[in-house]
Amino acid sequence: MLAVDVHGLRKDYGEVKAVKGVEFSVEGGETFGFLGPNGAGKTTTIGMLCTLVRPTAGRASVAGYDVVREREHVRRSIGLVFQDPTLDNYLTAEQNLRFHAELYGVPRQVVKRRLRSVLELVGLADKAKAQVRSFSGGMKRRLEIARGLLHAPVVLFLDEPTIGLDPQTRRSIWEYIKSLKASEGTTIFMTTHYMDEAEYCDRIAIIDKGQVVAMGSPDELKASVAMDRVQIQTDSPAQAIEALREHFGLVAAVHEGNVTFSVAEGGEFVPKLFARFGELGIPVRSVGVSRPSLDDVFLSYTGTTIRDAEAGASNEWMRRVAARGMRR
Repeated sequence: MLAVDVHGLRKDYGEVKAVKGVEFSVEGGETFGFLGPNGAGKTTTIGMLCTLVRPTAGRASVAGYDVVREREHVRRSIGLVFQDPTLDNYLTAEQNLRFHAELYGVPRQVVKRRLRSVLELVGLADKAKAQVRSFSGGMKRRLEIARGLLHAPVVLFLDEPTIGLDPQTRRSIWEYIKSLKASEGTTIFMTTHYMDEAEYCDRIAIIDKGQVVAMGSPDELKASVAMDRVQIQTDSPAQAIEALREHFGLVAAVHEGNVTFSVAEGGEFVPKLFARFGELGIPVRSVGVSRPSLDDVFLSYTGTTIRDAEAGASNEWMRRVAARGMRR
């Protein structure tokens, strides 16, 4: 049975089209990732699947239950870890979990065993009696994952599970997520804008501006690009972009301060590039060639890097805030 099944799911907020008819499915036991910049529609989609946001159109089922008509069944079948912490800092780890068990109606005769099991799974068994306010950010996130697993959900939703954590803690969190998948067999649906995290997924859907633009395993998506990424540092980016277009038929753009483009066999192309740029008097300070990454996949399907997309979304938000202020 499909753990998640989505058809034409859409969410409008007035004139803003947050999610534009997305379609995908997730197999039971799969780790499925939604990869995209902030503002792409990831959290809105998770909100609809978890029955927190009502869809404008389309349909979706989670654990076999319709997210609109069978909301209570969906809610009892899922675990959810939000972006922002939702723990009570003045309760102990065990008290936080017991409160969750009461809310979900976990039978009292199994609560103690489940508490011990999930705390051991995330490496917090020795902190059961400690107040949460004494925990680090990584420990709190692990406790939230334990809480999401307490009632044995069919699907565990993780919305940006490691946002705000340092790289070492992020890796540690992912080790726990991989171990829980192996031991619990839980289907995991997670959102992220971190490329390295997406590599942990069995399959990824790339979402941009409310639409799914590509889907597949990390290796399948990288293979679909089939070209190397070349980055050039130059004092004449506009001249370099025009020369690449005119002399090589390549489309280039400035990303993160470098002239960036994709080309087959990048290592063989670079000597031709230097020869032609030398003839044209275009200075090159450095050049780098890399094999396709998920960032290249995102660039290939959307025309921008995920970092630039987030910067653009932030600038648009600031523009709208300023416009509202001027109208007042």
